[in-house]
Amino acid sequence: MRFALLSLVLTATFGLAGCSSAPLAAPTGTALAMPAPQPPAAMRLYALQTGRMYSRAAFAFKGGRLGDERVFTAGAILIRHPAGTLLFDAGFGPGVEAHRKTSPWLLRVTTKYDHQTSVADQLTAAGIAPSSLTAVVLTHAHWDHVSGLETLPGSPVWVTRDELAFVRGDDASTALARQLGTTRYVAYDFPDGPHLGFARSRDVFGDGSVVLVPAPGHTPGSIVAFIATPDGKRYALIGDTAWQQEGVDLPAEKPWIVRQVDADRAATRAMLIRLHQIKAAMPGLIIVPAHDSRVWATLPRLAPSPAGG
Repeated sequence: MRFALLSLVLTATFGLAGCSSAPLAAPTGTALAMPAPQPPAAMRLYALQTGRMYSRAAFAFKGGRLGDERVFTAGAILIRHPAGTLLFDAGFGPGVEAHRKTSPWLLRVTTKYDHQTSVADQLTAAGIAPSSLTAVVLTHAHWDHVSGLETLPGSPVWVTRDELAFVRGDDASTALARQLGTTRYVAYDFPDGPHLGFARSRDVFGDGSVVLVPAPGHTPGSIVAFIATPDGKRYALIGDTAWQQEGVDLPAEKPWIVRQVDADRAATRAMLIRLHQIKAAMPGLIIVPAHDSRVWATLPRLAPSPAGG
């Protein structure tokens, strides 16, 4: 009843605010130097879904319809590389009910959620010891990306220096990240030069298979991770720069009523345009917003070990 009433109120509000206005203008014809990654044959990418949130397109991107129901995935992306195992974000942990209370009130009243299996339990079931992770790499430090850290107590957590400063500040959106503790966080820089139009990058394994670039906007230290797998596929893990693929495809920013979740709205807008240009130059690039269940449904899943973990 509360959601239905709120929807009626917001329908009128969105209509007055011009929810269906045109997408962001993005220049065309951008030329990019295409790096030639050399991912090892044994490298693999897997999606680990830990829960779902239920909302509407109208709360996901500007121009989305209130009647268009959307499922927002919460989860993590696992990269298994001969030189190390990385987990991008941590999804929901067992304490998600308490953790969710640290999120903005508007998101709490406009979304419902359910909790599935934590990343630690999924790793164990697949025969991968959670303690064997090289690191958990956060696309950013909001509650639904750090909740699962409670089940990964021995894993280093990589964040940019700007994101670590953000966590150590007093912003309400990083309250859970502070609660879980900053002693495990390892700050990193971008020493490896230009990559796909970004001036700085970090080539994690030195073979172009996992390259991190700074993408501030949603938070001061947000990143995009460009992943190249040996089957020839290329991915861009974009965190919450966009919640759904339309954010990059159109491109379109978040609706004004929820745009407050972006620390720097102008920078987020610029990042959406940049990602749109990269996608136009690389049509085969798979853009992976952290919460678009349609995209996640196409990603390889981590299967339980036949021996039961």
